[in-house]
Amino acid sequence: MRLARVIGSVTLSQAHPAMRGGMLRMLVPLSADDLAAGDGPAEPLVAWDCLGAGVGQLVAFSEGGEAAQPFRPEMRPVDAFVAAIIDRLNLPLQPSEPAQAE
Repeated sequence: MRLARVIGSVTLSQAHPAMRGGMLRMLVPLSADDLAAGDGPAEPLVAWDCLGAGVGQLVAFSEGGEAAQPFRPEMRPVDAFVAAIIDRLNLPLQPSEPAQAE
């Protein structure tokens, strides 16, 4: 599972019937350094969201074959799934850089 920021939604003119009950969200995956900075340079991806995440929110998502697992017995044609909306994230303090000797 990885963390990402929601940057938008995807609207389909025609959708597979199994896609009812949720939205497709555009996410930008975040590394640990990106979380401290607030945003990341990663390429956006599309994920299925049945939790109602909004633009700007931090979410946890899974990718690949396991992304469709929560939908059994009804399989949905997805490759990424929003599993949680993150309310608060506590990052450990970054160690300060050692003083340089002259």
